[in-house]
Amino acid sequence: MGRWLLLAGLLIIGGSLIGVWRGWLDVPPRWNPWAPLDVQATPNWLTGYKLMRLRSDPLLCEQALGSSGLRVSPQADSPDAKCPLKGALRVQGGGVGLSSSFLASCPLAVAFAMFERHTLQPAAQQAYGQTVARVDHLGSFACRNVYNRQNGALSRHASADALDIAGFRLADGRAISVLKDWPKQNQDAQFLRQVRDGACEAFSVVLSPDYNAAHRNHFHVDVGRWSVCR
Repeated sequence: MGRWLLLAGLLIIGGSLIGVWRGWLDVPPRWNPWAPLDVQATPNWLTGYKLMRLRSDPLLCEQALGSSGLRVSPQADSPDAKCPLKGALRVQGGGVGLSSSFLASCPLAVAFAMFERHTLQPAAQQAYGQTVARVDHLGSFACRNVYNRQNGALSRHASADALDIAGFRLADGRAISVLKDWPKQNQDAQFLRQVRDGACEAFSVVLSPDYNAAHRNHFHVDVGRWSVCR
């Protein structure tokens, strides 16, 4: 009896998914695995899947980007033999300011918008009762190997899929630095850890000073195919 109940349940779930996919069942977009990601909507258990789909579907990523509120400008494709760029964007800001604009793949831009809206600003409001006015970063695109080694795999920076975040400036002008504040035992250090942990919901890889000494002064965030949060 138990086996038949399980089979019946699986058939119902499978039929429902097919119905949603075919458009026979009408469900809200945020609960539809195949609907475009809405950056403004509260994340749910489907958000990670929708973010993952953006890596292989430029049109879907473009639709998600349209809901992000980011100011971006398309960049000309680069035919560089070692580090070609296709469909790259220059991110100029949005709900939060930037220390400077940065190059990003579409999936990275969407992930950054998700991070800013659903992790960074809520954490700042909780810790300080105010918003983050600016994100300070060390850059995104760089045609180089991992850790600048002469040989080895290309870094995610080489495809504009990664960003190095050095710190944040609050609305009242106060600066929070990964390098200076991470080692402390205070509110600023707790805020940085909360931001690091929350960033793992938007980015597939988040590396902090806890990872190794090379990241002592920044959070490395990227949208690669591996999943690491440390």
